[in-house]
Amino acid sequence: MPGSLEGRYIRLEVIGGKNLQVPSERIPAGIYISTNVDSRRRWKSAISVLSSDESASWGHTVTLSSHASPALSIEIWASYEVGRMLGNGEVIGKLQTSWDELLNHGDELFILSFPPVRGVHPSLTLKAAVVHTCDNQDGALSDSLVDCEIARDTDAGHAQFAAYMTSETVSHLNDAVQHFQLVVDQCPVSHPDHATALTNLAYARLRGYVRNDLQDIDTTTSLFREALALRPQGHPDHPLSLYNLTVALTWRHNKKSTAADIREAAKLYHELLPLCPEGTYLRSIVAGANGVDYVICGCNNLPEDTSDEGIHLRRVILELCPLGHQRRPKALYALLQSLHTRFIQYGSIDDLDESIRLGREAVSLLPEGHPGRDSYLNELAFSLEDRFNHQGKANDLDEAISLYKEALRLCPVGHEPRDTSLDNLGLALLSRFNKHGNIDDITQAISLHLEALTLRPPGHPDRDTTLNNLGLALDTRYNKLHVIDDLNEAIDRYRESLRLKRHDHPERHKFLSNLSASLCSRFTQTRDNEDIEEAINLCRESLAALSSLHPDRWFSYTWLKEAYLARYRILHDPDDLSLAVDNFRLASGHPTQGFPRRIRQAIGWARQAEVYQHESALEAYQMCFELFDSHVMTRSSIISRREAATAFRGAQLLPVDAASCAIRRDNLRQAVELVEQGRGQQWSLASRLKTPVEDLESANPNLAHNYLELSKRVSNAAQSSATITDRAAADRAATKYRKLMEQWEAAVAEIRNLQAFSRFLLPPSYEDLQAAARQGPVIILIASQYSCSAIIVPTSGEPSHVPLPSVTLVDLNNLKERFARAIRHASIMGPKVPRNDLIVLLRTVWKEIMLPIVNVLEHVLELKHGSRIWLCPTAAFTSIPLHAAHPFQTNADRSKEPCLEDLYICSYTPTLSALVRSRQMMKKRVAPSFVTIGQSQPGAGKGKALLTVDSELELVRKLVPAMANRTTISGDAATRAGALEALEENTWVHLACHGKQDSTQPYNSHFVMRDEHLTLLDIMEKHIPHAEFAFLSACHTAVGDKETPDEVIHLAAGLQFSGFKSVIGTLWEVDDAVAKHVVKAFYENLFADMEDGRVMDCTKAAWALNRATHTVKTKVPLEQRMVFIHIGV
Repeated sequence: MPGSLEGRYIRLEVIGGKNLQVPSERIPAGIYISTNVDSRRRWKSAISVLSSDESASWGHTVTLSSHASPALSIEIWASYEVGRMLGNGEVIGKLQTSWDELLNHGDELFILSFPPVRGVHPSLTLKAAVVHTCDNQDGALSDSLVDCEIARDTDAGHAQFAAYMTSETVSHLNDAVQHFQLVVDQCPVSHPDHATALTNLAYARLRGYVRNDLQDIDTTTSLFREALALRPQGHPDHPLSLYNLTVALTWRHNKKSTAADIREAAKLYHELLPLCPEGTYLRSIVAGANGVDYVICGCNNLPEDTSDEGIHLRRVILELCPLGHQRRPKALYALLQSLHTRFIQYGSIDDLDESIRLGREAVSLLPEGHPGRDSYLNELAFSLEDRFNHQGKANDLDEAISLYKEALRLCPVGHEPRDTSLDNLGLALLSRFNKHGNIDDITQAISLHLEALTLRPPGHPDRDTTLNNLGLALDTRYNKLHVIDDLNEAIDRYRESLRLKRHDHPERHKFLSNLSASLCSRFTQTRDNEDIEEAINLCRESLAALSSLHPDRWFSYTWLKEAYLARYRILHDPDDLSLAVDNFRLASGHPTQGFPRRIRQAIGWARQAEVYQHESALEAYQMCFELFDSHVMTRSSIISRREAATAFRGAQLLPVDAASCAIRRDNLRQAVELVEQGRGQQWSLASRLKTPVEDLESANPNLAHNYLELSKRVSNAAQSSATITDRAAADRAATKYRKLMEQWEAAVAEIRNLQAFSRFLLPPSYEDLQAAARQGPVIILIASQYSCSAIIVPTSGEPSHVPLPSVTLVDLNNLKERFARAIRHASIMGPKVPRNDLIVLLRTVWKEIMLPIVNVLEHVLELKHGSRIWLCPTAAFTSIPLHAAHPFQTNADRSKEPCLEDLYICSYTPTLSALVRSRQMMKKRVAPSFVTIGQSQPGAGKGKALLTVDSELELVRKLVPAMANRTTISGDAATRAGALEALEENTWVHLACHGKQDSTQPYNSHFVMRDEHLTLLDIMEKHIPHAEFAFLSACHTAVGDKETPDEVIHLAAGLQFSGFKSVIGTLWEVDDAVAKHVVKAFYENLFADMEDGRVMDCTKAAWALNRATHTVKTKVPLEQRMVFIHIGV
């Protein structure tokens, strides 16, 4: 026993509590402990937040005088306010005890158990001890309780409400509401307890509504909303007020199914969850089945809404489902569906990319065997297929087909959604057939749609869709095989699908367009006017159903154009041709449709305008180039840009055809501009990020700095994306690149707002391009299917047209093949054997091509012999050695008729812009440094040993003037990295090794080093502004690309692009045993007269090569003299 307590104090330590259930089941703001010593003296602990396991911790201590009373009351209270309290709250438990009972436990912790609440005993963990001094630290000790009417009414309301909740007696509810209403009446809006009074009243009313004892939920919700407005963000009771309003909204949704309520509840929970610390009771309720989970399920069941607000709601729901949440896949699915639908409606690629990213995550969260995996696979595949249609990336279609096949495997015969998977796979195979033309794809597609149709018998809600898809497949097969039965059946299927499709259905326009296309096809066979009239009317009806920017208007424009064109071919009404062109223009320019489809229409427009001699042909070509430019710039890597450019049938000849068109319209300036814009696309796009901005830096340093920084970031993003193989990572990289490109384009637009920079990075004008002819005329040789000719761009004045009436594109292609055979034949002939085949061909080149040009140079431009000229060949001309044109004719006086290289110093340029750029960079010159790089012993499997390489390197090194810093890299040191470093660090380079042009992927063309290939792509990624000259004593270094729209993509052009202003390259295989004679003669001429202090001058390279080929005539066979060409300044 503790003995006498008189004159002593007792220290009571409240450690914590468990099983702290509130009788009314209302969620408290916190729990506090009250100790009443007598009627006048009461101690209250601080409020402790209730934990998810219904426990609370205090660790508070109070020192009480024991002489006042031998007994005391210990109470547990629930507070509904963290901040200012109104009343005492709701009692959880009360217990009368004595000091002796408390001190019986000595210094040990002990548990005090209270009467049960809802079947469970609340308890406190305490510790009591006798002390001799009073030093209260925690809680509040007051002499008397605040006793006022509103506090008494509030406590009475809590008591009556708890009684109602435990007994379900409605009179208790009425009493509670009456008490709480009295408090509200006594706490006007300006009263500090107004929000608390509103909340208490609203909560009592809400529970009555839940139990159907009260009916008015709207007033209750308004009360909670008013209370929340009085407790803004930062108020200690803001979280609980948020929660209370969400509860009211979800109950109203539960009983009335009001979509607005569940939407608002979702947004409130999105705000509330971060305010509820993990482990708290409020968090456990909010995150539980009746909290967030209910709202997530309710929102997932809402109809699709693609408005900004609807998409935002889906994002909110996804954020409410963090990683690991069981409902995250469904939330991902709902958001990706909404984004995909919005893409279909408005054509934003950002929406489609995001839907694919979300789809990938959703599929990854559903393991094999998950019952809903097929739906997620189908949705992801659907998005990928749409992106293929929008951007033309073949990988997307391949992946979509793979996913569709997996989804179909998960839906065996008898599985309910099998029909959907059959239809989806059929459509994807149809897309692949349209791309590659494999008849197996279209046959399988029709088979899949027929099976799907059997699973969707008459009366099935989706039968109309399958009928339409089957009609599309049959129509497509007709276009390939021209079996009229396919076309008639397609029309029947389309008509049946339209009869089933509601007039207000959002996809009805597709059915209308498809039927229109088939009727148009049948008209071309039967010439039945009813078919073509119906086709036109169907397209008009389809257009009327769509908003002005809906992406699918493109289909209506396309088929309307086909209808007018078909009728024009039969009836020859000029109005039909004009209407067809109008719809070509609309389809090509429709801003929300993807570039690939628009480009195909622009190409078709140009072709048809040529066929029918329509005045819009040049406009069509211009549209082609603008769309190509925009499309290719969406691709981050150089190689993917080329893939994008080569994906369109017939695009290779567009630049020369456009130039031919302009020539035929007597617009030579535009011909020069168009051929340059179309041919130089790959180089110009790559060079945009390397454009010097000295003038801009002077005019506006901030804009220049921003542009350069963005260019660097875009370039880095492009290079890093090139090595990514994971598809999800590639998608993220592509999105990042596109966002950077949007910023870059905005910076360019801002620069163009400056008056002096209005044409910054725009396709060059004729005036810009004429700078290429500053040192001598540039001759553009145009090989078009419509006409072959040359345009001479003089140093000043207007360009000259040189018709080549006896030359056709077919002739040039034959000539190209004959040259290839003659070169191969010459390579196995002895050095002294006459090259008769070559001589015949070079005579043809002279007579049919170069002589008419020389006549204009001599007699119209009066160009002096010995002057420089630049050849800019296009298409088939690029494979013909124009510089070697020769009459091989002896005059009557036994003098020889001069050849082209006797008359002029010939150079080549891939494009006029390349020559202009090289000239501009000549302004920056540094002290010369010369490196010879040679690899005579390539690695295993990389080619035969080159026995004369080392002697060639030594020869060159001796001929290079002593003023230059000379180094040699050969043998084991001649690696890919070593060669790249040497290219970057030196201004003059001589490279002797194997060279290989890759005809299928020119950016993989390479020089063979000891370890890895030094590729064209490696070279292009370097920026070497101080570089001057390179001699490429290797095979095939100046042979172009066959696929890209008439581009010259080869190793020599790549070196010029990276910074070398003057380059010697080769057109075919070099015989290293005889090439050294040309090399020796070249450098002897180039560095002649250096003793008198002259500087090394790369602009003399063309002259030195001309002299060298004359010097070695007796030592080197014809084909090995012709093989070397000069490119650049």
